[in-house]
Amino acid sequence: MPGYRLIMAENPPSNRPDDSENNDENPKDPFSEMFGSLFGGAGGFDPNNLPAGLGEAMGVGNNPEAMAQMMKQAQAMMAAMSQGGSGPVNWKMATDTARQAIAGEDPSVTATRASAIANAAQLADLWLDAATKFEGDGSTCRALSRAEWVEKTMPVWKSLTEPVAESVGKAITAALTEQIPEQMRPMLGGAQGMLQSLGGTMFGMQLGTAVGGLAKDVLGATDIGLPLAGSTPALVPTNLAAFGEGLEIPEQEILLSAALRECAHARLFNRVPWLRSTVIGAIEAYSRGIHIDMSRIEEAVRDIDPMNPESMQSLMGEGLFMPKRTPVQDAALEKLELVLALIEGWVDEVVAAAAVNLPSATRLRETIRRRRASGGPAENAFASLVGLELRPRRLREAAALWAQLLDERGIEGRDAVWDHPDLMPTGEDLKDPSGFTSRRQLAEASMDDIDAALSKLLDGGFDTPDAAEDSADTKTDSDEDGDIGGGEPSGK
Repeated sequence: MPGYRLIMAENPPSNRPDDSENNDENPKDPFSEMFGSLFGGAGGFDPNNLPAGLGEAMGVGNNPEAMAQMMKQAQAMMAAMSQGGSGPVNWKMATDTARQAIAGEDPSVTATRASAIANAAQLADLWLDAATKFEGDGSTCRALSRAEWVEKTMPVWKSLTEPVAESVGKAITAALTEQIPEQMRPMLGGAQGMLQSLGGTMFGMQLGTAVGGLAKDVLGATDIGLPLAGSTPALVPTNLAAFGEGLEIPEQEILLSAALRECAHARLFNRVPWLRSTVIGAIEAYSRGIHIDMSRIEEAVRDIDPMNPESMQSLMGEGLFMPKRTPVQDAALEKLELVLALIEGWVDEVVAAAAVNLPSATRLRETIRRRRASGGPAENAFASLVGLELRPRRLREAAALWAQLLDERGIEGRDAVWDHPDLMPTGEDLKDPSGFTSRRQLAEASMDDIDAALSKLLDGGFDTPDAAEDSADTKTDSDEDGDIGGGEPSGK
């Protein structure tokens, strides 16, 4: 694949003892030996090393140039596989692909720009102090290059995508095994591990393409509603400049608006300890339930054109591994979208209040709303990767709910809703914001009744069946005693 630098030792040392001999303890794998002769020799690739009939089986006939081109692509893939480590995703490939997607389009962050972002965030924090009870933690907002954004966010992408990557790896391994030419089947031997590495490398390429696309689009570390780069706020100045093109809004106002949103997100995630784990956990649960469409992968593998070295890379942008959703997945997605909407709706309302003196605040608010609701090419790429769209479709409804709660309860009461996940609004609350408080009061009253009943039961306030029977017996005995000794005095 173009763009990947390959460094290979002519005769790499082996880690196996007594590797020079083919003994019973270290049997040689004919499949690996064949690839070693193709790729590892000092003279490079030699078409004469191919097994008889393999060229015809792979669709290139006796064309040495076509075979050499295809082997060059495979060689790069093999090199990436060997450096990817263990696990369902080749993370080196993912990071390298993401960085290559932004190569030449990622100017370094200057000290002047970093200082401007830090100063804008300090002003944003002052404004936010009057708009929310959640305090800032005093951290300095960082200015990240696109490459730094990739590095900072990759651990979170790893957490989010590994469950689906495991399914993808199994599917690719099965599909590639079926596509091995008949002439090579006897040599397959113990090559299952290599095929799994190939699956991890292919997934890593697609993930890297998606993350690289996001790196050229996001404004900060929380731009898609997730704390991707830790708890410290961060902005990407190159993307801020691109975002402002054509808006006819002063750069300083755009910077302040972005800093307000980033710092508001950071305050929310820092002061609501259960929120991050809830969001990340929901995505991980969604990913673990994904089932890969095997038939689609098998068809894609069959359609790879050996004459076209770009064919493997082109498949990466076509949603090759996009899973089909199940009803359970749809239900999980609804819950996730509700949480994302509540996060973005709260940030939207808090930032609007904090930026009340910013001349272009209303225009910027509407622009951000449309941007978040519709997503973009980068978010679509991520959606094609795991079948998950991280956009708050109900942002406006959620914002209206938080505005209603502010009117009813004030800042303290509104933000207190985040105190516990059980207090969070539901989909019904988004449809009818004005009824949120009354519904919560009814629910609390019901819970109070249950608590009172439980407390009374534990204190012995309720008659058990045995106690009721004993009480009845006592009453009967008492009545009988009254009949014997309680008659009226004689003579009356």
